[in-house]
Amino acid sequence: MTGRLPHSLRSDALDNRERILDASRALFAAEGLDVSMREIARRAGVGPATLYRRFPTKQLLVTEVFTDEMHACHAIVEEGRADPDPWRGFCLVIERLCELHARNRGFTDAFMSAFPDAMDFAAGREHTLASIAELARRAKATGRLRPDFVLDDLILMLMANRGIHATSTATQITASRRFAALMIRAFQAP
Repeated sequence: MTGRLPHSLRSDALDNRERILDASRALFAAEGLDVSMREIARRAGVGPATLYRRFPTKQLLVTEVFTDEMHACHAIVEEGRADPDPWRGFCLVIERLCELHARNRGFTDAFMSAFPDAMDFAAGREHTLASIAELARRAKATGRLRPDFVLDDLILMLMANRGIHATSTATQITASRRFAALMIRAFQAP
C-alpha cells in the first residue's frame, strides 16, 4: 500500500493525507505507537472519518509513516556490511541504529513487532536482522565481537535504548550515543 495513491485524489484530499502523515510522524516519534487514531485526526485537523478513509487501519498508517525510517535502517546496515573491517562495521551499525531509534520512539515500537502482520514492515525487519546477523558472524570471525553474542542481544539493546527519556531530542540522542558506546564495549571480545 505504501507509495501507491489513486491518481484521482483532489488537492484537498492530498493535503489531508499529508497532514495526517505529518501529525502521525510527530506523535509517533514523541509518544510511540500508543497514540490513538482520534488524537492523530485531531492533531492533523481532520475528522476521524477522513483519517479512516485514507488509512482504514492503524497498521496501514504505521507502515506508511515508517517507510523512510525502514529505508534508513537498511542503509545503515548495508553501510556497516560494506565496511572491510566487520568489527568497525558492526560498531557503526550499533551507533547509528541507536541514534535512529532515539530520534523516533514509534519506529522502535514498529520495528519491535508492534504490527507483525504488516507484510512490508515484517519483511524489512527480517531482512535487516538477517543482515546484522551476517555482519555479526563476520565480526566474530575476526575475534573482536564476543563469541557468545546473539541477535537477541541486539533486540535487548534496542529495547533498552527505547527506555531513554529526555526533555529534548538532542539530550535523548546524546544519552543514546553514550548508551551505544557502552553496548559496544560490552559486545567487544575480552
